[in-house]
Amino acid sequence: MGAAAAGLAALGADGVPAARGSQAAPPPAVPRPRAVIHPKPTPTPTPKPRPAAWTPAKLTTVKPEPIRELTELVPPPPANAIALTIDDGPSPLWTPRVLDLLAKEDVKATFFIIGEQVEEYPRLTRRIADEGHQICNHTMTHPIDIAHLSKKKVRQEIVDAHDRIANVTGVVPQFFRAPGGNWSERVLDLVTEHDMIPVDWAVDPRDWERPGVGRIRRSLLDGKAGNILLCHDGGGDRSQTLKALEGVIPKMKKRGLAFVAL
Repeated sequence: MGAAAAGLAALGADGVPAARGSQAAPPPAVPRPRAVIHPKPTPTPTPKPRPAAWTPAKLTTVKPEPIRELTELVPPPPANAIALTIDDGPSPLWTPRVLDLLAKEDVKATFFIIGEQVEEYPRLTRRIADEGHQICNHTMTHPIDIAHLSKKKVRQEIVDAHDRIANVTGVVPQFFRAPGGNWSERVLDLVTEHDMIPVDWAVDPRDWERPGVGRIRRSLLDGKAGNILLCHDGGGDRSQTLKALEGVIPKMKKRGLAFVAL
């Protein structure tokens, strides 16, 4: 769903046979295709398949509001599903450690990534996608005042990030999160225009404030089936987040909760 990559076509030969003994001219060079995201969505290639057991199709509401629970999507998730979302990466220091932990625990998560970071760390961005996690749009530059920006600026933030993500990973983002959860009617309209679903959260440990491993852990462990959890792998020192997740994920799995990517 959403905007797409447009290919460039090479011109063919003119069909006139070459003179006897002459050497045919080499074909013209074909520029390497790149993804181009237009202000209005166009048909797109099928995104890379995801190994997740559940894939939401749409919102249950006609006019979308940011979702905070998995039950706001249809089809409904498994009764024991919970979603871990991770914002503000990719970070060359913390994202690999988070990915290693998720691989160890066999957990799929949803990464809301920043376009500038994608541009700077393309290989790391591809690793997130290649390991089966969901890649989502978190704007190009993470403007915390996005709700007060002009329509032109909001569109630029969304489209530029969309372009970078599609260009680097081949994945067309299906979900969008506003920086700081700062929504406006303008932001929601543009997200909908680009066929993305706006996502908030139900559980926020405010790990970006570095309140201590114990507080982050306790907040996350208050999560229950159907919740969307918020954590960060970028934007600063995420050592407390990583340490908390090392304890939270196994405990939640023991409670019978199943982590799903959006």
